[in-house]
Amino acid sequence: MKIFVVAAFLGSPSACFGFVAPLTTSTCYKKVTAPILPLRVVSDLKKSTISKHDDTPGSTVPFTISFDEICLEDIPKVGGKTASLGEMIQRLQPLGVDVPGGFGVTSSAYDAVLDQLHLREQLGVKLESLDVSNLERLAEVGRECRKMIMEVGLPEDVRNAIESAYTEMCTDGSQCSVAVRSSATAEDLPNASFAGQQASFLNIIGPSAVADAVLECFASIFTDRAITYRAHNNFDHLKVKGAVAVQLMVRSDLASAGVAFTLDPDTGFRDVCVITGSYGLGESVVGGKVDPDEVQVFKPMIGKVEDPIISRLIGRKQTSIIYTDGDSKERTKTIMTAEEDQARRSFSDEDTKQLAQWCVEIERHYSLLHGHPTPMDIEWAKDGITGQLYIVQARPETVRARQEANAFRQTTVKHSAKDSIIDGTAIGSDAATGTACVIENLSDISKMSKGEILVADITDPDWVPAIRMASAVVTNRGGRTCHAAIVSRELGVPCIVGAKGATELLKDGKKYTVDCSRGATGRIYEGEASIEKNVISIKDLPQTKTKIQLILAHPETAFLHSSLPVAGVGLVRQEFVTANAIGIHPNAVLFPERLDEDERRLIEEKAKNDNSPKAFFVRRLSEGIGSIAAAFYPRPITVRLGDFKSNEYRRLIGGKHFEPEEENPMIGLRGASRYLHPDYVDAFNLECEALLHVRDRMGLDNVQLMVPFCRTTEEANGVVNALAKNGLKRGKDGLKVWCMCELPSNVFAIDSFASFFDGFSIGSNDLTQLVLGIDRDSGELAHLFDEENEAVKTAIREAIQGSKRNGKLVGLCGQAPSDKPDFAEFLVSEGIDSISLTPDAVITAINIVAKAEKKACA
Repeated sequence: MKIFVVAAFLGSPSACFGFVAPLTTSTCYKKVTAPILPLRVVSDLKKSTISKHDDTPGSTVPFTISFDEICLEDIPKVGGKTASLGEMIQRLQPLGVDVPGGFGVTSSAYDAVLDQLHLREQLGVKLESLDVSNLERLAEVGRECRKMIMEVGLPEDVRNAIESAYTEMCTDGSQCSVAVRSSATAEDLPNASFAGQQASFLNIIGPSAVADAVLECFASIFTDRAITYRAHNNFDHLKVKGAVAVQLMVRSDLASAGVAFTLDPDTGFRDVCVITGSYGLGESVVGGKVDPDEVQVFKPMIGKVEDPIISRLIGRKQTSIIYTDGDSKERTKTIMTAEEDQARRSFSDEDTKQLAQWCVEIERHYSLLHGHPTPMDIEWAKDGITGQLYIVQARPETVRARQEANAFRQTTVKHSAKDSIIDGTAIGSDAATGTACVIENLSDISKMSKGEILVADITDPDWVPAIRMASAVVTNRGGRTCHAAIVSRELGVPCIVGAKGATELLKDGKKYTVDCSRGATGRIYEGEASIEKNVISIKDLPQTKTKIQLILAHPETAFLHSSLPVAGVGLVRQEFVTANAIGIHPNAVLFPERLDEDERRLIEEKAKNDNSPKAFFVRRLSEGIGSIAAAFYPRPITVRLGDFKSNEYRRLIGGKHFEPEEENPMIGLRGASRYLHPDYVDAFNLECEALLHVRDRMGLDNVQLMVPFCRTTEEANGVVNALAKNGLKRGKDGLKVWCMCELPSNVFAIDSFASFFDGFSIGSNDLTQLVLGIDRDSGELAHLFDEENEAVKTAIREAIQGSKRNGKLVGLCGQAPSDKPDFAEFLVSEGIDSISLTPDAVITAINIVAKAEKKACA
């Protein structure tokens, strides 16, 4: 495809590109002479006379209309996909959002096909009283309907119009490559996506081939999946009309392409752009043929900070779809992706930021257009010849956008199995049980029974009838933006994609539990677990004076839990982020010469896409903390500095070379003592580098810090100074530094400790352990471990009173208040400011604390 430099025109305020007139005007925008924007590269669409669009009342809709004369109100004429492309070219391309040009084949052309030989009436007879749950009959009727359309063909005037529009679009006399995509009049609507229900054809060249592809798109109105979708969504089969978008191809076969959502599609979290991509044409990602790369960008910081990216994951990208050579009938082919390409990202950070900026612009425009927030599902492509990025499709997201805002859905899965059989990427946050139905080929979907778990390599739109019947879906391949994921979300079916080897490990006819309730990782267990589902109305929960906060350790659950009615996160267990997201001892990336050869090789493999193992460590830790901070922004999150004990640090890669073997690590080298120890100062500095990155370069200044196991005021002074030397100065840009009040020395000397910290968080587990002299890991003494012991309560009372006496905030981290109403009542009566708990205990705790506060006021 050749690229030309053209001038883009800006309309007057009341014309096509203006923003003064209401966005929901009754006619499409009309281009007028206006100032010229700076020259830039856009697709080679000749904006002249491709079937000029006449909006005057009573006029006949032409068979083809140029994208640059189409707007969103033209959906009845050109369908949702084409209308959206025209809308973006008219309104967003002047703002820098590049969209390849093309033309739409209108519903008038489709009507002209059905007006031949009483075809409309014949189709009506075929579809009358069709039971779409009868898959064999559905396939038979769909096949007959498509055959009837293909046999009647395009009327001569329709074919001539399509071929003429194509020829005119290929401005230099050559035959350009185009995508021919269905754009039905009920497709890509705000309340019904019709995703993948009709046909698309890529790399089509030549006027006759384009016309033939248009006819096949018209016939695909009657695919099994499209018939089923219309039936379940109460659309009249003959009132939904065919239309087609003919769009210039972007040479992403030489680069990459993918899908972006302007919200998290599985939790509905609105402040993130989720961008997925893989090498070659975007059908690999959309069709679930690969496990794509995925990058998350925090929308409020786009264009404001150096690094708004909060997560980068590299997928397996098993295959790539590229152009075929020569005159092959098949215009594309699938090849295996080279190992070195699988191991690296298919799109850069710079690409990510540009795409995210465009996604925000697109979402903003469509939200204004519709009069309410409108998250978007967007397809993008990168041209491998020019390096230019393009948006090739945009439609409203139709699942999470319709979710009730003031309701929290909580699914709890209880199973006896210790370990899952297989894991993958969770779609949604639900769970289901059922009997596995392993289907290798599409031709076998008729064996599927309602309520079974569909297990397949991948799914495409033809599998929709089977997905509708499934209690859950599991696929070997695919990412969060693939077809199986999109359809499963829309149907409310739990789904796990990218579960490598599922079709081999899961046995046909055996019972399993599919669990997507625990964050980004979906897990499959043997047998049928007990599943409890609750929908909690947040607006009906009582308000509490005592702040309820969360305890979190896993960044992948943050978006899910951000909708809970909490004041923030009172404890982020940073050491768990290090263990799960990195798995390497911090000293191991700083002193590789002390490692075994196997350990060095393993670390180098983990860090191969970063500049160094140290850069890998800092990036992964900052992304983990940043994901949690972004999920709750601007609510504060308090990150406890690393608090693993020496025996736990030893389990990390390389840890055995740097950790002592202590007799009692629970009261050994941990917390503040570790940060100041000469053997671990460099490791602490590395931790600080990641935290500074989160606050300064990611802009997440809602991050507060907390020092654990701080034995003396000398240690308090040393750690606060060490933080300041690393750029984390208490008070700078609102940074607060807290202290875990978990040692008797913290309680007895709280007046002295108060001068170094902004607040205290009572760690009930360690405080109980040390007040009672009990190893909290001891099974033999477990019956004596009790936060309600009078000695422990006295220590807690002294800590609260001492904090108040020094004008400091004080909270408590632990489950006891949600399990023991009397303990919650005690905390409230003593004036505790906040209570932090794990997410599953929040709703119970709110009700218990509210009752305690009411009783205290009585």
